[in-house]
Amino acid sequence: MRLHSLLKSKLHHARITYANPDYIGSIEIDADIMREAGILDGELVHVWAVDHTARIQTYAFSGPKGVVGMNGGAAFHFEKGDRLIIAAFTLTDEQVTPRILLLGDNNEIVRDLSPHNVLG
Repeated sequence: MRLHSLLKSKLHHARITYANPDYIGSIEIDADIMREAGILDGELVHVWAVDHTARIQTYAFSGPKGVVGMNGGAAFHFEKGDRLIIAAFTLTDEQVTPRILLLGDNNEIVRDLSPHNVLG
C-alpha cells in the first residue's frame, strides 16, 4: 500500500481575531467552522498568510463563534486582521474530496467551494 498526503480541509480567507504570544502554541478556530470543514481538535494544520509571506504548521483547537486566534510563537508571525488559508491533509490510499470553505470578514462561512459544489 502507498499512502498519499491529500488535502482534506481548507479554510480560505479566515481572518485573525487575536494574536497572543503568551499562550503555549496553536491556532484557535471557531468550533462550528472546524466541524463543517472536518478539522479535529489537536489536528495538524498548515497556516499560510494571504497578504504576506508567513507560513507555519501548528495544531488546531476549537473556540467560540467567529474566533480565529494565533497563539504562542506563531503570534509573532501574524497580526489581528490578517487573512489566512488554513489547510489540513490526510494520509490515505483512497481518493479524497476536500472540504473547502470560503470565509467572510467575520469568519462566517460565505460559500462552500468544495469540488462537488463548484463543479455541480
